[in-house]
Amino acid sequence: MKSKFTAVILALFLGGLGIHRFYLGQNIKGILYLVFCWTFIPSLIAFCDFLAFIIMSEERFNYKYNLQSGL
Repeated sequence: MKSKFTAVILALFLGGLGIHRFYLGQNIKGILYLVFCWTFIPSLIAFCDFLAFIIMSEERFNYKYNLQSGL
């Protein structure tokens, strides 16, 4: 089961490399973050992800990221 807190921390500190996307099971997005990390665009997107995770309710996070892995 994926933790919202862990996703928030990964997005904040390692989001520019897409580590939070790998953690959430979105490997294709994670690879794209890695390929384009030299442009710093993934860092901006990761900061937006960080804000979205902060605002997102625990129930919504579980529905979006944990329900898929449980099936």
